[in-house]
Amino acid sequence: MRVADAVRVPLPRLSADTAFFWRSGADGVMRIQCCAECGRYAHPPTPECRTCGALGPGPVPVSGRATVFSFTVNHQAFSPWLPPPYVLAIVALDEQPDVHLTTRLVDVVAEDVRIGMRVAVVFERHGEVYLPLFTPAEAPVGEAGADG
Repeated sequence: MRVADAVRVPLPRLSADTAFFWRSGADGVMRIQCCAECGRYAHPPTPECRTCGALGPGPVPVSGRATVFSFTVNHQAFSPWLPPPYVLAIVALDEQPDVHLTTRLVDVVAEDVRIGMRVAVVFERHGEVYLPLFTPAEAPVGEAGADG
């Protein structure tokens, strides 16, 4: 396939509040916003704490470990960059189980995914953006792939 024919993955727009999240995979460490006043984590990032209202919660490193809270197996080809079947999941972070991320599960057979399954983050690089994907926790943690 020629580079001109390559299908581009839709990427998030970076903002002052979200850039840290999308770039944090550069060093292999997931970061989530945390309030310095009350210690609560939050995702997606916001300019003020959702719990206590304090301004400027900042990014902190987290383990990247989580539990599958919910999932769906998609068999429809909605995007040329993501051939079916693939698993979309909501995962609950170990640091604070009410903080959920919507993500894609990789390196797993769709039929093996279960609610309560332990997973770990891997990052898929797209330029300066690192998409946090999750893989079964038993699998090696690292980079899921590169796209340039």
